[in-house]
Amino acid sequence: MNILVTGANGQLGNEMRIVSKGSSDCYIFTDVEELDITRLDAVMKFVKDNNINIVVNCAAYTNVDKAEDDEMTAERINAQAVEYLAKACKANDATLIHISTDYVFGGNESNTPRKEEEPANPTGAYGRTKLHGEQAIQKIGCKHIIIRTAWLYSEFGNNFVKTMRKLTAERDNLKVVFDQVGTPTYSLDLATVILKIIEELKTSNSKLQTPNSIYNYSNEGVTSWYDFAKEICELSGNVCDIQPCHSDEFPSKVKRPSYSVLDKTKIKNTFNITIPHWKDSLKKCISKL
Repeated sequence: MNILVTGANGQLGNEMRIVSKGSSDCYIFTDVEELDITRLDAVMKFVKDNNINIVVNCAAYTNVDKAEDDEMTAERINAQAVEYLAKACKANDATLIHISTDYVFGGNESNTPRKEEEPANPTGAYGRTKLHGEQAIQKIGCKHIIIRTAWLYSEFGNNFVKTMRKLTAERDNLKVVFDQVGTPTYSLDLATVILKIIEELKTSNSKLQTPNSIYNYSNEGVTSWYDFAKEICELSGNVCDIQPCHSDEFPSKVKRPSYSVLDKTKIKNTFNITIPHWKDSLKKCISKL
């Protein structure tokens, strides 16, 4: 099979490079230098010329605050480009595996884990544009799997884990919000699950031959950004007095989800997977850093 991975220089894209190394399939990794997914003609040509069977879209505009000032660019990358990928997949009978976000639930107030069928209610430009991407895929009707994830981190790129390691090494004290609750996701774990899904798609008698479904994926467990930061500091061997604070002490242009724990029952049952606890995965990541 020929598998295209877009956004290959990002956190998840780099982990896809690692987990696919032993695969017998032909993986083609691109970022904007090799393929500008905001150009329909380029996307259509690339997918056709390379006989792509599966597209894994790891590309996204993820700067939540900046998206409020530049929603047009966020829309172009998170929605319009996704529409183009869906059109190319539809035209070439390929399957699109698209990565979405817990931010589509930003305005939902209940403190119960979010299920896939729960109505979306984004509160900012980032969540809106990511939801528009999901909707574009569903409207076009290509074969697709949408995976919503949250609090993504890895040893690659910029993320909360690397930022906290740096800050807790440099400072004597730090404030971190405790009133936003969710679950961290190690990009390597998500990449491993995506590879398992791809293997399932290759099976001739697979129940996913016409997938068209949304799944949630994060690590197991529940935590706040404050407790997450405390764990990062301790595992990194740093000494820093981290104190909890309210979100309103750090004014933001967008209201972030106060509770974005994802219910993973569907993906666990469908693919018969066991998901690691966030603390165990964090230890693995920090050992690599």
